[in-house]
Parts: sequence; structure tokens; C-alpha cells
Amino acid sequence: MSGNTLAEVLLAARRRLSEAGVNDAAGDARALIMGLLALTSTSFITEGGRILDRAERQVIDDAIERRIRREPVHRILGHRAFSRLDLALSSETLEPRPDTEILVDTLVPHAQRILAETGRCRILDLGTGTGAICLALLDLVPGATGVGADLSAGALETARRNAELNGVADRFETVESDWFAGIDGAFDIIVSNPPYIVRSVVGTLDDEVRLYDPILALDGGEDGLDAYRAIAAGAGDHLRENGLVAYEIGYDQKDQVTAIMRENGFARIAAVEDLGGNDRVLVFSKAVLL
Repeated sequence: MSGNTLAEVLLAARRRLSEAGVNDAAGDARALIMGLLALTSTSFITEGGRILDRAERQVIDDAIERRIRREPVHRILGHRAFSRLDLALSSETLEPRPDTEILVDTLVPHAQRILAETGRCRILDLGTGTGAICLALLDLVPGATGVGADLSAGALETARRNAELNGVADRFETVESDWFAGIDGAFDIIVSNPPYIVRSVVGTLDDEVRLYDPILALDGGEDGLDAYRAIAAGAGDHLRENGLVAYEIGYDQKDQVTAIMRENGFARIAAVEDLGGNDRVLVFSKAVLL
């Protein structure tokens, strides 16, 4: 990479990413260099003339090569901000997206209410991955406790690490489980961002997703709804009275997921859109029989 100053290295990185056809080459180059050198926004601007040593330039050069191969920025950096947390990533976990914060924000007032009314709020996060959803809820609702369940032992190791890093490990435990197979007890909130991509579509996803997100976290079966069926079938046996089930969904799945839940005795109480106006979050309670 030509040039030794921070500004020169940034310019060269932007050029290489742009020539490789990377979208937002400027933003990616900036995010990578800031993250790798632990720079603030201010120091990034004021230290443009700083000479980078050989080791710093090599680290940046390696990262740019990885981005050219379409590895996502935050996977290269090894962590990503989510809600108020900083989450470590691993090859066994889905990279948490900002849309999933909508699911957390939707559930916070419900968790606070349950905690105020009953003195406890126990949360089950199915397919927990990095632990993002459950750990963010525990962070935002002091007093709540949570269980992160996942089929991947590697994902659970990452979730436990994130609980430690973000100061909520004393209220979080993990269970290796295929949905409810290894789960005991009842919960006030059951939440999941399950795999919901139609199987035939997985191979057409952007390289950043297809090559680097675990297939286990993407493939939702022939119609994208396998996980919702499995969760709907088991949720009633693990839900306390007045408990809630909440999901992230694909943009076109609201009616189908609602129908699956209705068939299993649940009524939809909320549907929330993302910033793009797409259906993103659904919340259900046990239907009241009249």
C-alpha cells in the first residue's frame, strides 16, 4: 500500500476497494482503519499526517485484502456494536444487524412491565448466536434473567464471552438445544431471530452474507418458515401465564407467521416495521378462549 501517512493510507485503501467494486469503498476504508488503529472520529481527522509504522500498514493491507474478498467489515474487525453493547463475532454466529435492535426495543417495555408486576422476567432466546437479543434485553432491563439456546456449541461459546464482556454474565446462561429439545422450565418472554431465508434463495444472497454468515442461521427450509413452526409448536409448554413470544421476520412473512401462531393458540398483539417500512417484528400472546 503506497504512502506512509494516515491520510495517504486511507486514500490508497479507498482506491483499492473502489476498483474492486466494493460498495461504499470510502466508508468501509474509514471504518476498517479507525477500528484497526483504535482511532476516534476526531483523531482520525486530526492525525492525517501521522506516519504509520510498517506493522500498522501491514494490518491495514491485510484487512483491505479481506474486504476485497467480500468479508464484511465487522467480521474483519471481530466485533460489532449492537444496542448499547459491543459484541464479539465468530464464524459460528450471524452478524447482528440494526434491524434486530427493533425487536429488542419492542420488547423492553414488556419486560419492564412483567418485572414490575411479578418481580421477575425470565427470557429465552432461541438461536441466540452472539447472544445479541437476550444480552441487550438484560442490559436494558436490570433484574431480568435470560437463557440463550443454540444448536451450535461455538455460537454458545461466543454468547458466553459476550455476556462477560458486557457485564451481564451473572444473569445469563446458555443451553445447547435444537429449539426446545434441551429446554426446561417456563419463561415470561420467548424471543427469536430464526433462520427465515427460503432455501432456494440462500445461494443467491450477496457474497458478504452467503460466504460468511453460517448457513444454519440463514436456511429457513423450503418456504422459509420451518423455524417458526417448530417454535410455535413448543412455545406453549414453556410460556408462563401472560407470557409473550416475539420474532424477527422476513419482509413478506407477517401473514404466514401469524397464521402459524394462530394455529398453535396464539394471538398477535403487535406488528412493527423497520426503518424501510417493511414488516420486521411480531409479538404474540396466548389467545384468550371465549
